[in-house]
Amino acid sequence: MDSAQDGPDAETVLQHLLRRHSIGPRQLSAPGPTRGELRLAARAAMRAPDHKRLSPVRLVEIPDARRAELAALFEDFARRSGRSAVEAKEEAARAWNGPALVALAARIDAEAGVPPHEQWIAVGGALANFMNALHLLGYGAKMLSGRKAADPRITAALCEPGETLVGWIAIGTPTAAAKARGEDDPDRILRSWARS
Repeated sequence: MDSAQDGPDAETVLQHLLRRHSIGPRQLSAPGPTRGELRLAARAAMRAPDHKRLSPVRLVEIPDARRAELAALFEDFARRSGRSAVEAKEEAARAWNGPALVALAARIDAEAGVPPHEQWIAVGGALANFMNALHLLGYGAKMLSGRKAADPRITAALCEPGETLVGWIAIGTPTAAAKARGEDDPDRILRSWARS
């Protein structure tokens, strides 16, 4: 687009984004996004600020055919963590969170000439763009993490060498309409650099 006039109505888009909030897996139903919609959201993720275009983020779609395998990894982690059999089964059930499930991995390269904190900012920006795109497409989503994201067996199953598993994004159709979470006061985070 060559100018703002070529784009969508900014006020409408912004008002829609201002209603975005994380929606837990229990409030997500089928259908989930199509492969094409996930690709579109991934393209939006790639538009996040990214110093030197390192692309420090990777999205790993968990197909339904592999959910049982992920469940076994979750259950194994829970058992090795000292959880009861019942708790381990509850952990395993999390592999079916949302009609769609996408793992988020990060590759932070200390030798890339870009400070690690800038690379982590790029990962966060990609996640935000991905989730905002899903919201604009009419889906709800929630980023889920926890101690199991650092488990070497789970990481080895989902990540390529040198990657860090950040967590999983559960995605689906919200069972309730999106709404603002309350009045956000921009003055809580927006400051003017005043003289001291």
